Amino acid sequence: MPTIAAVTGHASAAGLILALSHDYVLMRKDRGFLYMSELDIRLIIPNWFMALIECKVDNPRAKREMVLRAAKLTAKEAEDWGILDAAHDSVEGTVKAAIGLGEQLVKRKWDGHVYAQNRRVVLRKVSDEMEFDETVDVITSSVSKL
Repeated sequence: MPTIAAVTGHASAAGLILALSHDYVLMRKDRGFLYMSELDIRLIIPNWFMALIECKVDNPRAKREMVLRAAKLTAKEAEDWGILDAAHDSVEGTVKAAIGLGEQLVKRKWDGHVYAQNRRVVLRKVSDEMEFDETVDVITSSVSKL
């Protein structure tokens, strides 16, 4: 079924990827930012992170700002660039809007299997990259050794 992220503060690095992994992303305007911190913390972005960004962020300038400048994007900037579906005035407004959107989507009575298969088509590049992304294998191997 559709998923909705209600970002009520900062979404940095993997937190941004978690938010973008949702079908809909709503965020509060008055506080917080979206931030790919990998440049600032000297990490290489995994291929599947970039595949997700490419699937979700159409604007080339927005991608460059996120990935190659490590810009801290406000909700307004992210909404203007189409990264967010909507920005709201407060935590309460963001959560209320997310619940309202969820209620609207439930009324559609979509077939969950069909929705999931369509999502797989839309995000095919992400799953393809996860299969072959060496950084994912390294992380998995490291964790299993603990």
